[in-house]
Amino acid sequence: MSVVKIGILTFHRCNNYGSYWQARCLAEGLRTRGHDVVILDHASRRIDLAEWKCAFRPTLPDATPKADYPRYREKILRFFRAIAALPLSTRFPLDAPLDAPARMERCDVVVVGSDEVWNLLHPWYGRCALFYGDGVGAQRLVSYAASFGNYDGWCGLEPAWAEKLRNFESISVRDQSSRAIVEQALGVQPEVVLDPCLQFPFGAPLPLEDTEPEGEPLPARYLALYGHSFSQSFVEQVRRWARRKKLPVISIGYRNDWADRQWIGAGPHEFAPFIAGAEAVVTNFFHGCVFALRNAKPFACEESRYRSNKLRGLMATVGGQSHLLAEGAAAGGCGRLLDAPPGAAMLQQIEHFRSSSDRYLDRALAAPPQAG
Repeated sequence: MSVVKIGILTFHRCNNYGSYWQARCLAEGLRTRGHDVVILDHASRRIDLAEWKCAFRPTLPDATPKADYPRYREKILRFFRAIAALPLSTRFPLDAPLDAPARMERCDVVVVGSDEVWNLLHPWYGRCALFYGDGVGAQRLVSYAASFGNYDGWCGLEPAWAEKLRNFESISVRDQSSRAIVEQALGVQPEVVLDPCLQFPFGAPLPLEDTEPEGEPLPARYLALYGHSFSQSFVEQVRRWARRKKLPVISIGYRNDWADRQWIGAGPHEFAPFIAGAEAVVTNFFHGCVFALRNAKPFACEESRYRSNKLRGLMATVGGQSHLLAEGAAAGGCGRLLDAPPGAAMLQQIEHFRSSSDRYLDRALAAPPQAG
């Protein structure tokens, strides 16, 4: 097999554990296939400022306590260090990717995805044509596990954006909502594939910057909490279950005052082993569910309006609809979910999709036949 130069186009500079890990896992997964892989390092001062503002005030409209600003700053710095170690291309301007002297590296194939790369409603990446293929310097363009995020396809995709999707030689998405949008726009049914964090291994163990949240050793047993802005009924169910199991609730990445402990300053290298070491996981984030499934941990997820498309799509893919609880759901469901790990049928479904996702990549990355 000839070596292919592959560029990955994604949201790799977000201060978000899932965004970091999906970029890293996709890069490492494609490298294990023997390809030369870089993450295309787009730059935008406007987006950088929006990211940093959100990183310091992630729970708006709730204000960030002044005492937490140093913790969020530490989290941001850890992301900077982790991102700098990724296989990055030369930086180029997001809005003018082919302008000299700083221009996007030429690649044989550019893979767009994973993440909400086609979300026209994203607060700062929305309507960025680069992720639809405009200005991409590559012979071929494919997508892997792309998503429209919270963009609701009931009204369809605007014709101009639908036409841009015709730039893609192969399209795969990571949720049923995105599949329906593409099918309506192009008249073709894209394949649903697994998020890179479920599809690919992590590779070599990573050095941890800190294993003691807020200066105290991590306990041997704990309940991992990832997310924020949970409903009071969900909080009460989680706390009741944790008390019954005599487990401290540790919140990672965000402040949740109802948790027993906070680990706000954790970076992405701390996040992965933290979830892996937990007795169970409670979340309202997409990648909270993904990492729980990756580690076969008991988990319960409260649905949120912003992430509902992604969460429902993931649960439909793996057959885990029962793990998704409506906001403010009646008591009883949460504890039942946290008492047992994902069932065998769900894990088998993940393995099935790993195989079909591999086959998709085999087809998408294969060199097209030569004419004549």
